[in-house]
Amino acid sequence: MRSVVRGIGCWCWFVPAVALAAVANRPAEYVRQWPLQLDGADAGAYRVHLDEAVYRTAHSPTLADVQPFNAQGQPLPAALAEVDAAVPAAELQPLPVFVLPAEGTARAGDLELIAERDADGRIRRLQAREPGGAPASATPRAWLLDASALRAPMQALRLEWDAAAAPVQAELRVEGSEDLRDWYLLDPHAAVMDLGNGAQRLQQRRIVLDSHARYLRVQLLSGSLPPLRVARAELPGPLRPDATRWLGLDGQPQERGYVYTLPGRFPVGQVDVEAADNQATRWIVQSRDSEDAPWVKRAGPWLAFQLGAGPAAQRSAPQALAVPSRDRYWRLIPDSGEAAAMPRLRLGYRPETLVFIAQGAAPYTLAAGSARVHRAEAPLSQLVATLRRARGPDWQPARATLSAQAQVLAGEAALEPAPRPIDWKTWLLWALLVGGALLVAGFALTLLRGRGATPAA
Repeated sequence: MRSVVRGIGCWCWFVPAVALAAVANRPAEYVRQWPLQLDGADAGAYRVHLDEAVYRTAHSPTLADVQPFNAQGQPLPAALAEVDAAVPAAELQPLPVFVLPAEGTARAGDLELIAERDADGRIRRLQAREPGGAPASATPRAWLLDASALRAPMQALRLEWDAAAAPVQAELRVEGSEDLRDWYLLDPHAAVMDLGNGAQRLQQRRIVLDSHARYLRVQLLSGSLPPLRVARAELPGPLRPDATRWLGLDGQPQERGYVYTLPGRFPVGQVDVEAADNQATRWIVQSRDSEDAPWVKRAGPWLAFQLGAGPAAQRSAPQALAVPSRDRYWRLIPDSGEAAAMPRLRLGYRPETLVFIAQGAAPYTLAAGSARVHRAEAPLSQLVATLRRARGPDWQPARATLSAQAQVLAGEAALEPAPRPIDWKTWLLWALLVGGALLVAGFALTLLRGRGATPAA
């Protein structure tokens, strides 16, 4: 009887222990890894751009199986983050400033401006006078700004004035002109200020504009404003180069079109059709992640054409997807027209950035490809946003680059699903039921033996 009870106790301890044994997130559970080279040994936070080899190795549709490790094989906090999406810094170009008399503020149409300009329209000398030839007052309550040298539209105007002991709070009227005669309104009530409260300071010297005007006139409507010292035109910063990379896929004909297989978890954001000859066909693009899943429309119908050959050929523009997709299977369906030969599908993607926190000892590695373990997502996008507020919008984590030579870990075995975890609650319930039945049977057997051993009267 005691042996039966001890056996039940052993099962009660064994079942939970087996159930809690989970697959650990370690490098041995991934297909391969790449050594990481860091720019700076003490930056703390790093960013690594994922290349084609990583996308071809990844198995998870969310890239949850892309994980950095330290030298001890411990997983590092990491997450995909848009660290390269900061708006390029605006360009500032100084504008020549000419003082206009106060009378011009009230009766701008009556003010006569005598301007000496060069061949490009830039003002060399400006003289303002009232009708009748009398010189106007020199009280600075209006200014003329020469923007004729700008080669791009102005998105804002930044004003700087001499430091004043009294607080500055004023309302300005901003107008534009192409010939210094006809003026049109740009901003009827632009507010500027420079207020102080001990060590704290509130400044607003930027006036948002969307102007192509060659000349600007700034007039003081209310409040006080010290004499303008500098005026700068804010121009859009340089555009970032297109980072889209393209994959060309050959397909297989099916009943309704052509099917293509994407060799990795690329974040496809654009599609294009490439033909070997002249063509003009309207296409519909669909995708799905497994062979038994329904097709989902991604783009189209849109006209894809090609006329001519070589660099001088005329081709249609790629079609952008509403939402990037990592689906494995893609299908082209002709909506109108017929392709003379099987078209080649081109899929465009923008490489993503993985941000991670360096913990533990170097060297660090980046592993990819696993159906058994997944990365725990860290709140690093929030970290980047917080640091950009503190250090400026152009701040980025230090760069980490992938080594070209990958190291094979578990290989294709890492893509086999992990064994299903044991349902320890069910096993424990069965163990208790069987143990209880054995216990009852033991008590019954003991009672039967006791009755058989009773001596006859």
